[in-house]
Amino acid sequence: MKHTTVTLVDYNPNWLKKFEYEKTSIINAIGDQILHIEHIGSTAIIGLKAKPIIDIMVGIHHLEQVSSLVQPLQDIGYEYVPKIEFKDRKFFRKGQWGQGTCHLHICEYDSSEWREKILFRNYLRNHPEFAEEYALLKTNLASEYAFDRHTYTKNKEPFIRTVLQKAKLEKDI
Repeated sequence: MKHTTVTLVDYNPNWLKKFEYEKTSIINAIGDQILHIEHIGSTAIIGLKAKPIIDIMVGIHHLEQVSSLVQPLQDIGYEYVPKIEFKDRKFFRKGQWGQGTCHLHICEYDSSEWREKILFRNYLRNHPEFAEEYALLKTNLASEYAFDRHTYTKNKEPFIRTVLQKAKLEKDI
């Protein structure tokens, strides 16, 4: 199994420009299939340290559509990476293995997968104290698991679940 390093960098305002560029490129390639497109992940949260990888989420009607999107996305540099652990989304990577510049997640629009990614992002955007806590957690995990991205990612899950619970409760208020 290949291991990639976990490298966090300070927030870069150019990440938003990079997202906008990729968004336009994706819309030009598969726009007729897209219901919605969002910038997600840590690079979508102003001020948050992150791996310098732009996470993009595309919402479509049905996951079965993805097979027809592989070639047009490949034409603009996105490689489909089958991940059996992702039940409710499909994953594409742009850039060399372990040095990707963008991750594209395709899921059904307004599915639980979609809603949770947006809810988490918005909660951190609206609660800087949790964004700071997340940054500290990520920094500590990146230091401890610098050569094990899988464990780094897995160990963020309890925090993410906690934030999602808080966000869901707040949303009901």
